[in-house]
Amino acid sequence: MGEWSEYFEDFPEENQANYVGDRFDPASATAQREEQQKAALKLRNEQQQLDTEIAAIVKKHKPVA
Repeated sequence: MGEWSEYFEDFPEENQANYVGDRFDPASATAQREEQQKAALKLRNEQQQLDTEIAAIVKKHKPVA
């Protein structure tokens, strides 16, 4: 038997990733995944900026030994 990806190429309706809710819609499912990835990337970038700002504040207020 071939790889799973080959099976899903032949039978895309069997791939649950091609569904939006209960509706088979590969294009919308792909768009939805891309939006989720963009949102996760934005969140990761914002968190990194906050972490940098927090580190700068801590460094500024850290007592000199």
